[in-house]
Amino acid sequence: MSGNTKVLITGLGVISPVGNTVDEMWTNIRNGVSGLCRTTKFDPSRVDSKVSGEVKDFDVSKYVDPKEARRMGLFTQYALAAAKQAWQDSGLADGGADPERVAVMVGNGIGGKEIDEEGYRILFDRGPGRLSPMLIPKLIANEAAGNISIALKAKGAAHTIVTACASGTDALGVALDMIRAGRADVVITGGTEATVTEYCVGGFCSMKALSTKYNDTPEKACRPFDAGRDGFVMGEGAAMLILESEAHAKARNARVYAELAGYGASGDAYHLTAPDPEAAGAIRAIKIALKDANLSIEDVDYVNAHGTSTPLNDPMETKAIKAVFGEQAYRLKVSSTKSMTGHLLGAAGALEAAICALAIRDGFYPPTINNENPDPECDLDVVPNKGVQGRIRAALSTSLGFGGHNGVIAIKAYN
Repeated sequence: MSGNTKVLITGLGVISPVGNTVDEMWTNIRNGVSGLCRTTKFDPSRVDSKVSGEVKDFDVSKYVDPKEARRMGLFTQYALAAAKQAWQDSGLADGGADPERVAVMVGNGIGGKEIDEEGYRILFDRGPGRLSPMLIPKLIANEAAGNISIALKAKGAAHTIVTACASGTDALGVALDMIRAGRADVVITGGTEATVTEYCVGGFCSMKALSTKYNDTPEKACRPFDAGRDGFVMGEGAAMLILESEAHAKARNARVYAELAGYGASGDAYHLTAPDPEAAGAIRAIKIALKDANLSIEDVDYVNAHGTSTPLNDPMETKAIKAVFGEQAYRLKVSSTKSMTGHLLGAAGALEAAICALAIRDGFYPPTINNENPDPECDLDVVPNKGVQGRIRAALSTSLGFGGHNGVIAIKAYN
């Protein structure tokens, strides 16, 4: 474990396919409600995968002046909305933190793709002289962190982590280390993504990464650990968490969800898009996170798995959990909430961390829906179809990204 500083989760904010507030999201997750639908953000007739986890009924004017919002990409709008929710939830909106000791650490995979698409059309149809002066500030990945810093007057470091599907988890891990190192008292951290665009979906379809078998039944399309799975479902949204040192949280009598206790990361050094079938990198990341959190395998009750519903990921991740936990793996509950949200790419790990914190608070194991024909290679307790009550002392959340990036965080009940 790195140092003696405990790092606590004191605020949550969410914009997601299953709800645009923490309470709405958590209610739907608990009830096994799918947020997947036939894609409406663009005409999906030209792509093979026609389903997605879209954010619905998002009103940016609740969080930022519409004129200002027009100067932001959608991924930034989502991030800023989630950050403002979390800041309010933590109580810090009323003061209590030195702005120079408040940092921002945001994970993002791809940036403003809808801005890219619009820019390419203008470039090809009308020439570079007609490109918007806001093109670059709206599309680059760091703009979410920058806008959060400006809006919340956070004057500490403002960084962006880009590690594909591990971005949100890695952002939390780096934020954890920043507080432990004494570089900040508070970090606004999480992930954001807005990639339900024809360009992105078309690219992932060309890789044969997305589900195509369930276009007529979108709510069934993401089915982690099920024998009928055929690819992931593109999701979008943002989740932000407020992390504080224990001393800082206690000094202002903050309400605490849980403790962010450990972080592990590794590189597969194997393949750009396929996971190592031996799961060596995932195994290392889990072991590092456990050691960092000073947890034994017997201390962990729940794993929120990466669980993408792809043919390669799910058996590999099952193998990793078995390798680390041995016979204890069959005592664990291992669910994939992506079955309801889709895969939020750079925001996935942050949303799943928030879900872990709520699961610990409420003593509730979220389900893996659509687990109708379990894959014999994925033979752990995946909390099939319906969530269950039960004490959770500690949870892991795993994120395994393209490029071989593996990030794992450990969250435990705060006593």
